Formats: sequence, C-alpha cells, structure tokens
Amino acid sequence: MTPGELRSRLESSAFAFRGYNTTNLGRTPELLDHHAYGSTVRECLESASAVCANVIGKPTDLVSRVERREETSLEIYSEAIALVMAVEQAQIRILAEQFGIEMKQAQFALGYSLGEITAVALSGVIDLHEAMRIPLTLAEDCAALAHDVTLGVLFSRGKLLPLNSIRKLCLKINQVGQGVIGISAILSPNSILLMGQGDTLDRFKSEMSQIPERMSLRKNDQKFPPMHTPIVWQRNVCDRAAVLMQTLSGGLTAPEPKVLSLVTGKCSYTDVNARQLLQDWTDHPQLLWDVVYELLRSGVDTVIHVGPEPNIIPATFTRLKENVEAETKCKIGMRALTSVVDHPWIKRLLPERTALLRAPVIKQIILEDWLLAQ
Repeated sequence: MTPGELRSRLESSAFAFRGYNTTNLGRTPELLDHHAYGSTVRECLESASAVCANVIGKPTDLVSRVERREETSLEIYSEAIALVMAVEQAQIRILAEQFGIEMKQAQFALGYSLGEITAVALSGVIDLHEAMRIPLTLAEDCAALAHDVTLGVLFSRGKLLPLNSIRKLCLKINQVGQGVIGISAILSPNSILLMGQGDTLDRFKSEMSQIPERMSLRKNDQKFPPMHTPIVWQRNVCDRAAVLMQTLSGGLTAPEPKVLSLVTGKCSYTDVNARQLLQDWTDHPQLLWDVVYELLRSGVDTVIHVGPEPNIIPATFTRLKENVEAETKCKIGMRALTSVVDHPWIKRLLPERTALLRAPVIKQIILEDWLLAQ
C-alpha cells in the first residue's frame, strides 16, 4: 500500500499498539540504522532511556541495546517497557514527519496491555514520558510476581467458553489460600489466557472436568508479569498506580482519535476518566475480543499494527479471517456476504454478529515492515 493509499484510508483505520512480549526488538535495529528514520528512533530511545534511568535509579541505554541487537528479559522488565513505548512513539512520529500521516485522523486507536497506555498518551490525553513513569515505577514488583506465575491458554474446539463457570472455578481455587489464578485476557469466544500462581493452573486443569463443556488447557513455559489479574493486588499495584496518577499532569482531554479500551471493550475514554480506566487496566482482564468486534461493527477496513514485531492483535484478526473463510467456503460468496453486511437496510434486519463476516476484508499493516518497504 502506498503512502497516498494509506492516507486515503485513515478515516476507516485503527492504530493498534502491541504490549510487552518475551521478544521486543523486532526490526528496530533496521529503523535505527535507516538514513531517514534513524534520528527520530534515536531521539525517542534516548528520551525513554533518561526516563527509565531516573525512575529505576540505574543507567539505561536503549540505543546501545538496539545497536547490539540484545533482547530484553523479565529480569530487566523496566527496560522492556521503555523500549516498547519508545519504539511505538518513534514509528508514529516517522509516519507523521516523513509521510504526513497523522494518527489523530484515524477512526480509532487501541492497545493490548502496555500498548493501551501508549495509545492513550499518543492520542493527546497525557504526556508519553509521564505515562511511562507509572509502569516503570511498578515494574520491579510486577516482574517479581512473575517468577511464581504460569500462563495458560484455555480453549475449546468450536464451542463458546463458559466464562462464568471458569470464573467460578478460579474463585473456588483462590479460596483455598494456596495461590491465586485469574483470567488475564479474552482473546476470542473460544480462547482465553489464564495466569496462576504455584500449582493453581494444574489444579484448574484437574478440576475443569466439573464444567460440562469440553475444554483444553495448554501451559506456556515462558514467564510473564501477571498484569490484568488479581495477582497484582498482592503488591498493591492498583492503588499505587492510582496514587501515582493523582499528580500526573493531563488526563483532562478526550483522546483524538477515540481510544477503544481493552478494559471495557468500548470507546470509554472521556476528558475526565483516564486515570480511573488506567487504574482498572492493572487488574481487569483484557477484552480483546470485544474490541475486535467493535472494530468490525464500526466499519474499520484497515488495522495498522504499531510497535516492534506485533503479535497478539494481528494473530487474532488472521485467525478470525481464516475461520470465516473456512465457513463460507468460497471467496466469491465471501465478497457477496460482506456486501450484504454493509448494505444499510439489510444490515438492520440481520443478526448483530454478522459484522464478523467483514473479517476477511480487513487490511492489516505491520507498520515497521511498511516503513522499511517505502
């Protein structure tokens, strides 16, 4: 897609920001080495390094890390936070400065986990570097909690997951007092992320036969901070975030573009509630599926993935596209169905969820790849 074509699609586009992952460099070394982009990337990395060093009290040099192509790890979770947010800022700046493509002209912005903080900041609600201080201040405790936590993917083949029964089983396990387990993200109607301390994930697996619906649980060997679960209560992360945000300047402007929050699954940010939503962000599950459906329902036709090596959001759209195409069998029929979905009066008569049929027509752009291809 050319810059002109992308510019023409902005009003029906959404910028999607990625969060923390076990790998966080992506193609940032290439962007840093680029003759046209390098100075912007360097400036953003240097600024984020200064903020990180000031908060954690240790020297931080993200530029050198990127030049060495040295990945971050859970042991230096704070540097990973600063790196991801700085790279996302740099990519948005490059898009505006080099191509005249402004994020504020898009229909929506959104972000998975850490990406929501960046989305809110770059939409003009709060200063990015001030916003960055919040997760950096809490990073050490969040990383410490991760060492006793296991991530699991709970899924069913075909049927919807019984969320209330799953929540009830988590509460039952938590009542024993031998570790906490909770839902961290709802990826789709048949797949969620669970995070549990100690052997709580194993206990969940042994007891989930009590739930009539057949489900499978796959454990992930990698460690992640237990954000968006009640586990963070143990280090008072929610309240401490709220206290930090009381003196955060800004937060009195509605975002531009509108920000779809994974805390609520809707465009919930106003000119007064950013602090409350970002506090809820710490322990509320990520409602990714609700936001994906809202994008489809709202007529978005292009999703621009921001950050180094985006993963969860593009994978969700790709799986949905493949599932819809498999159900509709042929692409000719698919085009006809998507035309029906966009027809005003027919749309009003069809079931609400027919917007899912638009999934195959969504154009996905990995921004770091797009920038390096120009």
